[in-house]
Amino acid sequence: MGIKSFFVKPYADFVARGIKQWAASAVNHQNECMLSIVKQAAQTKFGIDHHFSQINDYESFKKHVPLADYEDLKPYIDKMTKGEADILWPGKPRYFAKTSGTTSGIKYIPITKDSMPNHINGARSAMLNYISESGDASIFDGKMIFLSGSPELDEKGGIATGRLSGIVNHEIPAWIKGNQLPSYQTNCIDDWEEKLEKVIDETLSADMRLISGIPPWVQMYFERILVRTGKKNIMEVFPNFSLFIYGGVNYEPYRAKLEELIGKKINSVELFPASEGFIAFQDQQADKGMILNTASGIFFEFVPADEVFNENPTRLKLDQVSLDKDYALIINSNAGLWGYNIGDLVRFVSLAPYRVIVSGRIKHYISAFGEHVIGKEVEEALNEVGKKHHTAVVEFTVAPQVNPESGLPYHEWFIEFATPPSNMMAFCADLDLAMIKQNIYYEDLIVGNILKPLVVTPMQKDAFRNFMKDQGKLGGQNKVPRLSNDRKIADLLTPLKLND
Repeated sequence: MGIKSFFVKPYADFVARGIKQWAASAVNHQNECMLSIVKQAAQTKFGIDHHFSQINDYESFKKHVPLADYEDLKPYIDKMTKGEADILWPGKPRYFAKTSGTTSGIKYIPITKDSMPNHINGARSAMLNYISESGDASIFDGKMIFLSGSPELDEKGGIATGRLSGIVNHEIPAWIKGNQLPSYQTNCIDDWEEKLEKVIDETLSADMRLISGIPPWVQMYFERILVRTGKKNIMEVFPNFSLFIYGGVNYEPYRAKLEELIGKKINSVELFPASEGFIAFQDQQADKGMILNTASGIFFEFVPADEVFNENPTRLKLDQVSLDKDYALIINSNAGLWGYNIGDLVRFVSLAPYRVIVSGRIKHYISAFGEHVIGKEVEEALNEVGKKHHTAVVEFTVAPQVNPESGLPYHEWFIEFATPPSNMMAFCADLDLAMIKQNIYYEDLIVGNILKPLVVTPMQKDAFRNFMKDQGKLGGQNKVPRLSNDRKIADLLTPLKLND
């Protein structure tokens, strides 16, 4: 046992005991949090507009704090991006986390001095809790990879602005930084191909113990290492590698391939991070789900999934939820987000303690690589390019191809044309450029060579009608999903593609 792991182990046990304590008192913490953040924000622009001084319980909270999405809060956030203070939270934000929006393009999510510990301590707690549970602190005797976005930040209204993973890179505690790879300079490289080679240069001879990142990115890292070294698996390269930490993307489609590349099954810890807050983390290797981060400045609410689009949906606090039911996750936080629907559906798999799984998104989407492509983006891109190329489209859907027979992964567009483009190659190129304009994450993946440009698969006449008929969903209110995050629909459509 090394010096650092010797001292980390008792600290990890201390943190784990704290997690069990606040998890056992989650409802009380949530009630206290609601009243505390309302009191702190009472004199902000939002607090005054919504009569925070009249809130003294959950019923009055629901009366005065409406459910919201980014568009609803955007007038307040616009003031903040112009440098105004005391708008959603006292003072000015410490950062803006830049993320892809729905109808407003780029979103600027505030991170305040008060909310920053939520992001940092959440990830720290997940790692230390694992050490306490496993009894193994040896990851601190070697190096750790944190594959993140660029930590280089811009400014918006005088506020440092960037991707959440890049922001967090600036806030990693000093006692962890000594173990961290890659270097700051390497993390700043935008092109993924170049960055990946530099990461390999810096880590290949290191004693890697922990690797953290989005599964497809880590898979590519592993594959490149094996090509460069000629080794059979990653354990031959990193014999002390023992923990994989991931979040933001469903691990299951990648698990078998990653374990094949690693050479064995390896322990993993799932995180539920978001720009809006660190929501939950896996606290037990044997138990399903992630423990809800209930004592970290976020007051959670839950709306039954089947009521999300109702005019006055049911709003529940933590002690009112049920097992095995899907809820839209609503947050109110010390970052100044109020009644905010982050777009994720969660399902409680335990109420003692409160553990959740992410059961989906409120709307269809693609996020196989963390891109969060939504229906509006693909529809507007296709509409724009269709007009340019004088095409007419009967129906379409889009799915990721995560494991192509050769080359990089891509998004596959299944399109039934009434009037096809005269130049399919130019049409595809323009459609890809339109998607880059629509979604900054997709742009990053294309520019960084994580994805190759999209592929259009023309479909036979009546392909989608026949597909829906076969599924017993022809007519009525049934619609072909614009987006899927897996290949279930794509595989059923493939036999219906137009022959070359």
